[in-house]
Amino acid sequence: MSSAAPLAQDAVVQLFRDSGALLEGHFLLSSGLHSPYYLQCARVLMEPKRAERVCAALRAKIRHELPARAFDAIVSPALGGVVLGYELARQFETTSLFVERVEGRFALRRGFTLAPEARVLIAEDVVTTGLSTRECIACVRAEGAEVVAAACLIDRSDGAVRLDVPLVALARLELPVYPADRLPPELAAQPAVKPGSRASPPAT
Repeated sequence: MSSAAPLAQDAVVQLFRDSGALLEGHFLLSSGLHSPYYLQCARVLMEPKRAERVCAALRAKIRHELPARAFDAIVSPALGGVVLGYELARQFETTSLFVERVEGRFALRRGFTLAPEARVLIAEDVVTTGLSTRECIACVRAEGAEVVAAACLIDRSDGAVRLDVPLVALARLELPVYPADRLPPELAAQPAVKPGSRASPPAT
């Protein structure tokens, strides 16, 4: 695959705006936190050519930051990471799998398996608190595989999230989040919208 064109952080943000993927209002995130901003990555990835471009830029960044790492599989949490993980796997010429929640915990289903000691890259759309990423890592490790690194389109903690593996982000943004009992007045005055794809657990 040819080298991806550079995609600067400002260009990533503009791409989200142009796609209608950077929303403003009052949102209840899947982490359980509230925010005046929501990133709807599905809108960025819904056009195949744009998804290819975005994932090529993320692939190039992964190769730049982790030049010696190789992956036997890319694993994503459903639902948000599925398209991203598939397109990254296509570009890396490797296998794409996803985990789903079964009774509140991530699990491999649909006949998916990981070979013991397989080297895995976790692919997320957005990282806020890192909760779902850590849960996905734990699921993969329970299968006996090795998590080499994680990657995402947007790290909205601006690098504050700490995992026990490297996290490569196409862009890092500082988008404010608040616990329910500490909302600023202007946010508390608006009803919260919950656009995420899973029930909200307590933030960690």
